[in-house]
Amino acid sequence: MKSINCNGTLIDLSAPKVMGILNCTPDSFFDGGKYHNSASIINQVEKMLCEGATFIDVGAYSSRPGAKHISEEEELERILPVIKLLISEFSSVLISVDTFRSNVAERCIHHGACIVNDISAGEMDANMFSTVAKLQIPYVMMHMQGTPQNMQQNPTYENVVIDLLYYFSKKIAELHKLGVNDIITDVGFGFGKTTEHNYQLLTHLELFKNLETPLLAGLSRKGMLYKPLNITANAALNATTAANTVALLNGASILRVHDVKEAVEAVKIVALLNNKL
Repeated sequence: MKSINCNGTLIDLSAPKVMGILNCTPDSFFDGGKYHNSASIINQVEKMLCEGATFIDVGAYSSRPGAKHISEEEELERILPVIKLLISEFSSVLISVDTFRSNVAERCIHHGACIVNDISAGEMDANMFSTVAKLQIPYVMMHMQGTPQNMQQNPTYENVVIDLLYYFSKKIAELHKLGVNDIITDVGFGFGKTTEHNYQLLTHLELFKNLETPLLAGLSRKGMLYKPLNITANAALNATTAANTVALLNGASILRVHDVKEAVEAVKIVALLNNKL
């Protein structure tokens, strides 16, 4: 698995890495409204970095099912101060910006972020691919059927695994043509998928290694884990660790999580299984 270039630092993804989530939103499904001032943001990021996070993924647009749509201006007002704060407090932090808007992505990169994490794989902003090509930064593209507002109304596929492999192969070819080299693929657990679709993707995640891009798995505390167990997102840490372990065994290179310590432990246990420690 190749390395990705983050602000001149080469990150080797042959050993899986952990991406800690920082939601700067009042309404995210698990931790919305939790990090609303400088002290709480700094404390949480410091905790995640100390626990072993390689990346911090900062988002200011809630993409939970049925989330309220906000303007680009509001997204920028939420996210830019956080990017600036983190860069000033943690000089070597590797920040991923969770946005589907090319202007938000570009502004955040100019203020120190180094990865764009796009839930729409360029579908919600026609300028995203050209912007990423111009900036020459790693790009996480996620599959989502529909939009956050309607994605869970009636997700339908002929074969979810084959459909997504075809979808990503076209997107990767398009990005390569533009000169984008550092592409990371995310199947988008919970984004326009039924529980059955999600588990088909998790079971067959290894097939996505055929795309020859690193795979990001975003399973943390999602409905596909807590709903079948009749628990809440708050109680879904154990289920998250179980799912993350399966993802790692099936080829995931990056775990995007709320709980960094437990994800890092899962990475270490799987490395032991693979005789890599």
